[in-house]
Amino acid sequence: MKIHEYQAKSLLKKYGVAIQDGIAIRWMEEFDNAINTLRERGVQQFVVKSQIHAGGRGKGTVYNKSNREEVVVQGGVKFFGGNVDAAREYASKILGNILVTHQSGAEGKEIQTIFIAEGLDYKKELYLSILLDRMNSKDVIMASTEGGVEIEKVAAETPEKIIKVWIEPGLGIQNFQARELAFGLGLEGNAFKDFTKFIISLYKAYIDLDASMLEVNPLIITNDDRILALDAKINLDDNAIFRHKEYEALRDLNEEDPLEIEASKSNLNYIKLDGNVGCMVNGAGLAMGTMDLIKIAGGEPANFLDVGGSASAETVENGFKIILTDPNVKAILINIFGGIVRCDRVANGVIQASRNLNLSIPVVVRLQGTNAEEARRILNESGLNLIPADTLQDAADKVTQALALVS
Repeated sequence: MKIHEYQAKSLLKKYGVAIQDGIAIRWMEEFDNAINTLRERGVQQFVVKSQIHAGGRGKGTVYNKSNREEVVVQGGVKFFGGNVDAAREYASKILGNILVTHQSGAEGKEIQTIFIAEGLDYKKELYLSILLDRMNSKDVIMASTEGGVEIEKVAAETPEKIIKVWIEPGLGIQNFQARELAFGLGLEGNAFKDFTKFIISLYKAYIDLDASMLEVNPLIITNDDRILALDAKINLDDNAIFRHKEYEALRDLNEEDPLEIEASKSNLNYIKLDGNVGCMVNGAGLAMGTMDLIKIAGGEPANFLDVGGSASAETVENGFKIILTDPNVKAILINIFGGIVRCDRVANGVIQASRNLNLSIPVVVRLQGTNAEEARRILNESGLNLIPADTLQDAADKVTQALALVS
């Protein structure tokens, strides 16, 4: 689950992590109160930050919500020093309009919240993140002297500038590892001491929050050698939300794809893509393999849809409904391996959905595993125009052939 910058900073602050102060607002009527509150805290310089679930906000473009071709202003984050009038004018321009960044997609995201933050003077930007390295089954802390830019660019052009430290499960971050990172970043004096405290607190927050990723970019060294998170991004592990009932209040449905929200209500894992072949598969690994073969065969996957290990007729029908909501879908490939789930149950779900939804596009069905023979019999006797497939390659070839006939 993704959360906004201001929410991430609020969580980190509880763990003693030094952050850029600020107040989030949703209405311009709240702007002056936010400024006055920050002034009472000693803040004299101000930054206005748009809050959307996408990176690259500072380099993005804000478009008019009513007229997507009209550019309102360049940049979704701006520093105004002590010029409150200019900050207010900018905030009024971006709030409620669309911000497009290199991560948001061409459709962009509506700015429904802005973060009025303290402006800070600093001499250096760094990069810091914590995430799970699945290859090594350990958390890895990555740091770089190249802060404020996309880490992907650093990794591609100057990978030697990325420092990595792996944390042993059950031990947690050790003091020598905090010092190793500080040395790697070239820190000295007060900045060195401040960083070691910072990273230990940050790692504790990462563990306690059940985060799947925590990124601070940029991490700054202020003019008086303090280490502070100027930005913060946290992804929370969906599988651990049952331990954190308070996380439900952090979820911003406006930032999520409506189809993904609908899918989550039926316990379906759905991600929309840009292709024309709808995919319904059980198991994430099988789903990814299916998508790869569709692409190799000449098609383009329209979605990732994992119906899970206990798919029922109702689950299958709900999956169909979600797939068919995408107007780009011209054919559907169902690929189910019956382990826990019985193939005959899936076959009945396919038939039920096909009849209830009056399916008019080609549907290729591959069912293997428990009760697969019974499932094939059910499909063959249904009287519906379903295209059977034996192997995964056969299914991918048949769905691309069906696409050619409907194009």
